[in-house]
Amino acid sequence: KISRVLEKFKLNTQQPVLSLCPGAEYGPAKQWPAEYYAALAQEKSDQGWQVWIFGSEKDQAIGIQIKQLLSERAINLCGQTQLAEAIDLMSVSSAVVSNDSGLMHMAAALAVPVVGVYGSSDPGFTPPLGKNSAMVSLNLECSPCFKRVCPLGHTHCLQELKPEKVLAALDSLL
Repeated sequence: KISRVLEKFKLNTQQPVLSLCPGAEYGPAKQWPAEYYAALAQEKSDQGWQVWIFGSEKDQAIGIQIKQLLSERAINLCGQTQLAEAIDLMSVSSAVVSNDSGLMHMAAALAVPVVGVYGSSDPGFTPPLGKNSAMVSLNLECSPCFKRVCPLGHTHCLQELKPEKVLAALDSLL
């Protein structure tokens, strides 16, 4: 079954796969910046990894943005996969980096190494429930606020959470 899904999307697992889940259905206060996802993916791509981007149709714009920032060296699957296909593809991923989202929890359930990025939500309240997972959060005075949109208008909880910190968490799992 997985081989059919890989074939359908013209994917392979010959190199390690970094799956990114940059969407956040709840709102922008849970969405790590596209440039940060791209910087993280660039680092792994330079190490020979493939980059697959997952999300719903609503996430297509951020998927396109990340892919453009990576000089087209990513596969944007946002809005292209059914949930079962995304599960199959994520199951063969080498690692996942995701906002606090349903896809993050799905990756953790698949026992794939997963790093959850937290802004307005609380990693202690909604952690990925996998043994091979890490959470990154700045725990600023204003976060977690549990708001869909930053009430202070700056999203420092995400803007100041630099790619190096997420990369360090990812590398610690690998």
